[in-house]
Amino acid sequence: MDRRWVGSDGCEIVLATRAGRQVLRVRRHGRLVADCASVEEVARHVDLAELCEVIAFPSRPAATEPARVRTSSHHR
Repeated sequence: MDRRWVGSDGCEIVLATRAGRQVLRVRRHGRLVADCASVEEVARHVDLAELCEVIAFPSRPAATEPARVRTSSHHR
């Protein structure tokens, strides 16, 4: 799964590979700001406290059978 963090000012941090090494790629409004080797380097460009991790939930398969409705046999 891809890891991604976003901030309120249009920044996005994603894992990337540069010259065979993993980096934290910082983008702002889609434009490359920096490829950072550490979180400390990322902190020079963005406020880490404002970042939120984006988590992609797996999609559920479509239901193959219609849902069954339970009915009560007791009438009041």
